[in-house]
Amino acid sequence: MKDWLRKHPDVRTIRVAAVDLNGQARGKRVPARFAENVVKNGTRFPFSVLNLDIWGEDIDDSPLVFEQGDQDGVLKPTERGFMPMPWLEAPTALLPIWMFRENGTPYEGDPRHALNAVVQRYKAKGLTPVCAMELEFFLIDDSGKTMQVPASPRSGKRRKAAETLSIRALDAFDTFFTDLYDACEAMDIPADTTTSETGLGQFEVNLMHCDDALRAADDAWLFKMLVKGLARRHGFAASFMAKPYMEYSGSGLHTHFSVLDAKGDNIFDSGGPKGTAQLRHAVAGCLAAMNDSTLLFAPHFNSYERLVPDKHAPTAISWGYENRTAAIRIPAGNPAARRIEHRVAGGDVNPYLMLAAILGAALTGIEDEMEPPPPVTGNAYAMDLPSIPANWEAAIEAFEHSDILYRFLPKELIRNLVQTKRQELHYIAELSAEERLELYLDTV
Repeated sequence: MKDWLRKHPDVRTIRVAAVDLNGQARGKRVPARFAENVVKNGTRFPFSVLNLDIWGEDIDDSPLVFEQGDQDGVLKPTERGFMPMPWLEAPTALLPIWMFRENGTPYEGDPRHALNAVVQRYKAKGLTPVCAMELEFFLIDDSGKTMQVPASPRSGKRRKAAETLSIRALDAFDTFFTDLYDACEAMDIPADTTTSETGLGQFEVNLMHCDDALRAADDAWLFKMLVKGLARRHGFAASFMAKPYMEYSGSGLHTHFSVLDAKGDNIFDSGGPKGTAQLRHAVAGCLAAMNDSTLLFAPHFNSYERLVPDKHAPTAISWGYENRTAAIRIPAGNPAARRIEHRVAGGDVNPYLMLAAILGAALTGIEDEMEPPPPVTGNAYAMDLPSIPANWEAAIEAFEHSDILYRFLPKELIRNLVQTKRQELHYIAELSAEERLELYLDTV
């Protein structure tokens, strides 16, 4: 880490940042000449900082605040190390950190530690999850009274319609996407294909598969931060909120994953299109936990505007082969690459919690040798199937009273998130629809 700063003498300040329950970066600005001390000794801030609401306020009834004296945790650099922050004007470095207790044990309320605990369970069985994510987002001109697609820097025109897989839509913002790919290279984020999507000014970028689930979640978290910051440098906003325009489809964050054994072989590969028994067990685990973990896939009030039938977001607890109307899709293709696509999450999620829920549920299904119901064929929206919670309050209830989630998520994290979401649920009722959009536009 010290070598990175020596190779970048133009860096004047650093940001040390941890991820809170809402996926927000919380941390400090430090002059570069004091960075070595942070690398060596870490930094400190209260445990409660990782348990703030979407406005950045303390949770009213949290025991982390007054009951425990608002004690500090110790935050240490993750294995990611320093990286540039290309969306800022001055040369600046970001150092991701995560939280520990004074005795050196991981803090259970830290989302990154929650995912790491799931990964360690895989490792104990000689297994390695391989993950890839598809992130959708909107480019938005929010300078006026109403949100609209930005004018193209090339033509000055606004295309006020969805342009699915349109090369013209990509070319209209070529300068932004060229800068984005250059920034991903600088930050070592494996950005692959970009497409225009079905929403107004909506795009999707795929991040390449990775056999390190922590790194995959890091990539998604950092990518969201980068896209939002870089868009502002280009004079417009980028938002991962689930549903900025009611008349268009919302933004998802689809996760593809397979599992390798100790020999490096894909345990889902049967040599044919259907996959192995372990694939079915993993699917069954994901389906069994889907209702209770919806809060992690749809964590905000606006999230449930996306989860409606016939809008390219799943609403039924279902799975199928090569079927995008199902919540769990098994893509076609080379059997050696057989994998599961989990399609429920919105773009507004905390990637660490989302991935912990998906991988934890899949491993539970494998451990218990669960069997799923028959795969659906045809339009899952038109079928009489169990559905995921239709609103935020129901999702909070299901999450709080779950049995299966305690198999792979820490009790303290579950408690903290429930308190956070109940506080947000209370105060969000005081906001108008316009104020809610303004709140979520930049935060998620």
